[in-house]
Amino acid sequence: MTPNNSDFLNAPATDTKSHLLATGYKLLANKGFTAVGIKQILDTAGIPKGSFYHYFASKEAFGEAIIKGYFEHYKNRLQAISNQDITAQQKLHSYFQYWYDTQQTSCDHEKCLVVKLSGEVSDISDPMREALAGGYMQTIHWISEQIEAGWKDGSVPTADNLSAMSIAKRWYYAWLGASLIAKTSRTNDSLTEVWQMTVSELGL
Repeated sequence: MTPNNSDFLNAPATDTKSHLLATGYKLLANKGFTAVGIKQILDTAGIPKGSFYHYFASKEAFGEAIIKGYFEHYKNRLQAISNQDITAQQKLHSYFQYWYDTQQTSCDHEKCLVVKLSGEVSDISDPMREALAGGYMQTIHWISEQIEAGWKDGSVPTADNLSAMSIAKRWYYAWLGASLIAKTSRTNDSLTEVWQMTVSELGL
């Protein structure tokens, strides 16, 4: 099972706050934060302006809530991978295989929120930047745990003078950077490079 956030999009229509977040998630992942106004969010969701400000003090607070919700569901998906009865190497391979496959195709709301916002909100919103940074570390910790598990079960090659956390950070930063470059260049070269690096370091 690989991470996705489709359940984040399927909020019950009777839950106004969840409906707003799901609608905003789709819009922000497709268009970015600055390109989407509150009016477009409200029109798309079919919700009056007063309802928005009942739940969110500002568009910035709304964006922060979307990012936190995204990573909360992402955490559940990572746990689902952890629960599979396969080696740690296979879990890591499955995780990065999904990243490699999805980022090569057109960017949609299922897979591009973090990539799109990472290059956009850092200079315009500290709360959103901090929410993204927290989400990065959540994923990095999971990768580090799998590396350590792989060392224990013998499925992942050990590395001289490098901690599991250091390797996890290098891999995550490389993948996020490669995804940003792929989006900018509209080629898959950067993704292919980090995929080959990761597979090699996983001993595959």
